[in-house]
Amino acid sequence: MTPPDLSRLDVPDYDPALDLVLQRDLNAPRSLIYTCWTTPEHLVHWFVPKPHRVTACHLDVRVGGACNTTFDVDGTVIENRGVYLEVVPDRKLVFTDAYSAGWKPAPEPFMTAILHFEDAGPDRTRYTAIARHRSAETAKTHADMGFHDGWGTVATQLEAYARGMMA
Repeated sequence: MTPPDLSRLDVPDYDPALDLVLQRDLNAPRSLIYTCWTTPEHLVHWFVPKPHRVTACHLDVRVGGACNTTFDVDGTVIENRGVYLEVVPDRKLVFTDAYSAGWKPAPEPFMTAILHFEDAGPDRTRYTAIARHRSAETAKTHADMGFHDGWGTVATQLEAYARGMMA
């Protein structure tokens, strides 16, 4: 696989052994894509591949604020607790499950997500999602779980949801 061109983004220390990347141009404006990522009432509609669903969501979009979601995947409840590490409105979000609110370390952290939102023309967004892992083994596990297909499906759902908000 050809490594993505991340030179124009603030992505320190990109490492293809640790970082999985999905990059897409979405047919919706950057501010709307960002709003979908930062508003619980919107995020619950697109954040996991259907038919799975988000059953709870609490977002406190500020550095150190909670980024908590709960999913129902084929009847299994999955809780994902984390915090925001960086918030640049309409441009960048960084969050991790390595900590929960109050900077409490997680016993088994999985990844840090780095999201970039760039203008890609009128009402279009270049969306870059990076999943950074603590080890090559964890990155491989995430890739084998279907990172590209799953996050790609979610990007498609995000685009469709945002387009519906534009109508």
